Amino acid sequence: MNQIRSCFFSCLISLGLFFFVGELHAAHIVGGDVTYEFEGFDSDSSHAQFKIVFTMYRDQFSGGAGFDPSATFGVFRQNADGSWFLYEPYRNISNGPVEEIPGIDDPCVDEPSDVGVQKSSYIFSIEIEISEFNYMIAYQRCCRNNTIANILDPGETGAVFDIIITPKAQREGNSSPVFNEFPPIFICADQEVNFDHSAVDSEGDILRYTFCAPFTSGGTLDANSGGNMGCCQCVRPEPNVCPPPYANVVYKPPFTKNAPLAGNPVVSIDNLTGLISGVPEINGQYVVGVCVEEFRDGEVISTIRRDFQFNVVTCTPNVFAQLAADSVSTGGLDGKVFFINSCGTNTVFIENTSFNQNNIFAYHWIFYDSNGDIILDLEGGNENRDVEVTFPDIGDYNGRMILNSGSECSDTADFNINIYPTIDGEYQFEYDTCVSGPVLFEDMTVTEGDAVIGWEWDFGDGGSSNQKDPAYEFSTPGMKRVTLISEDNNECKDTVIKEILYQPVPQLIIVEPSSFLGCLPADIEFKNLSTPIDSTYEILWDFGDGNSSGEVSPNHEYLESGTYTISLDIVSPIGCETSKVFNNWISILDGPVADFTFSPEDPNVFQQEVFFQDLSTDAGAWQWNFNNEGNSFVQNPTYSFPDTGVYKVTLTAFHPVTSCPDTISKIIDIRPLVKLYMPNAFTPNNDAKNDEFLGNGYYDGLSNYNMQIWNRWGELIFETNDPRVGWNGQYNNTGSQLPQGVYIYKISYSGPRGEKESQEGHVTLIR
Repeated sequence: MNQIRSCFFSCLISLGLFFFVGELHAAHIVGGDVTYEFEGFDSDSSHAQFKIVFTMYRDQFSGGAGFDPSATFGVFRQNADGSWFLYEPYRNISNGPVEEIPGIDDPCVDEPSDVGVQKSSYIFSIEIEISEFNYMIAYQRCCRNNTIANILDPGETGAVFDIIITPKAQREGNSSPVFNEFPPIFICADQEVNFDHSAVDSEGDILRYTFCAPFTSGGTLDANSGGNMGCCQCVRPEPNVCPPPYANVVYKPPFTKNAPLAGNPVVSIDNLTGLISGVPEINGQYVVGVCVEEFRDGEVISTIRRDFQFNVVTCTPNVFAQLAADSVSTGGLDGKVFFINSCGTNTVFIENTSFNQNNIFAYHWIFYDSNGDIILDLEGGNENRDVEVTFPDIGDYNGRMILNSGSECSDTADFNINIYPTIDGEYQFEYDTCVSGPVLFEDMTVTEGDAVIGWEWDFGDGGSSNQKDPAYEFSTPGMKRVTLISEDNNECKDTVIKEILYQPVPQLIIVEPSSFLGCLPADIEFKNLSTPIDSTYEILWDFGDGNSSGEVSPNHEYLESGTYTISLDIVSPIGCETSKVFNNWISILDGPVADFTFSPEDPNVFQQEVFFQDLSTDAGAWQWNFNNEGNSFVQNPTYSFPDTGVYKVTLTAFHPVTSCPDTISKIIDIRPLVKLYMPNAFTPNNDAKNDEFLGNGYYDGLSNYNMQIWNRWGELIFETNDPRVGWNGQYNNTGSQLPQGVYIYKISYSGPRGEKESQEGHVTLIR
């Protein structure tokens, strides 16, 4: 764009001629520099007085560090070995008025409301003894922005603003150079920057400009409380604790002090003029140092150093000329030409897409014929934003659209109008309407250009072609909307759309049954894979057993064994018919009948192994499942159950030819049992042999046990509920010895599954 005027980039000092996209704000100090001015010698010329001017710049919207209302400066002198000592501190130096750096009064600038830079100066005078060594005046302060992209640990890195008064400057009463302007806070990515960073010297000495590394001092310790005066890593380092030399900031590779910004060409400074130029490419915030050496008699008499930040952002022009076009190429007054094609009509509507419309107040259109003669000149306001122009004939026409013609804020769009002859798209087709097959399409497009060179066919079902005369077979029936877009050598296109009713019967009937062989009762699915058919077609199936169906792909259940012939008849919606017979296609056999028996018929805890005998008919293979705990594939297996309980045993018998299955399940109950065996006599004589009347046997699962002993007169003489406690021949097992004789016992209990059991009998007590 030939945007605005020649000062475009040099005027960036006033914060630019752009809207700013993705702005970066300095959270603290933006930059600063120190200069000195000679004020005079004392009476014996042993001391010199200099006025020190330190100018500091900060972001007024950052909310970060403000200007220190009371600053401390250190005046240091160098020793013969190069070290420094504090010559004199200057404390409580107040800053002057805070000034805002103004923008520019330019109709093309829409300054962002949240961008602003303030400056303030600290001015004081010093008197130094004229020496053969250097003096340094330095101000140390933290911190820099965390968002700086080109140095390491920016949030922990402070700044030093300094200047050196050399012995020659002391003796000759020199004044340092002074910078003319502060650099722009924002520069635009991918746009050339040209900023005059020159300085002026009152004595007319030679000045040389270089990029140099800024100094660093201070840190973030005690930042919340304002800093510790004895700490070199605190916010405000004390000069008597923190003398020179000061370290350079450490640039993050690939950045260096000489190449602090990425760019193509790289951003550099002219050694003789101080002009900073280049094209920055990467958005971000970058620390830059500029040093100006003052030469007198071939010797450096002073050096001033400025530390500042460049913020590279994406900039959008305030006024931008562009048109809706078929294509855009490089060239023209501002690097772009908009190409607009018109086919078959000399009247062209040109849509103006220029922005920002609020800043555009005038439109100037100029149209030229192929000889360069003006054929139309239109000028006006918003009513001329878009135009419709009728050209005299076929051919090429050029033009230019100028926004705000004659003003400082204008822009231009060059365009080319190509009026081409007409193109009329057309095609024809043919196909067999009764039997499915390809539809043959033939292009009939006519152009007044040289030739038709392109075809875009859309067959309305997802299919397409770029052939001139394609053959296409539809996979489904119905109304098809077929589109042809024809293109000639002038890139003119025309579109024709036609509807084709495609309802033939399938050329080949294809049926896929789920099985050709089945067992009663047999459920067979018949998949109709014939194309094209759908629900609008009349379908008739004959399954060979007296049953039929009108479904496209039916399921049918055969209930009798035999071999069946299948037939299928298809009639299209326009009356075309096709059919096919599948002779002796489906065979249905009697299926197996699964059955089995087992022994013992009443298995229990004492008989857990069971023999199974197959009783199935029409079976050739067997699969046994024992309650999902075991399997067998033999015809007559034996299985040992792991414990008492109820088990489900399943037998699946398979037909020897069709492998059709039949399944039967039975319940096997392995019953738990309690067995009590009672003696008919006992001898309670304490010989440890047969001293108690007590049952023996299998007690697992027994409950609610009760045993009673009665004498022949019906007297209860012993009772217990513990099957482990027997009768010892005494009354209640503790009284007197009972006489020899026959006694009656009664036992009752509950079995493992709660069944009630009882026993009665006689026992003889022998003494």
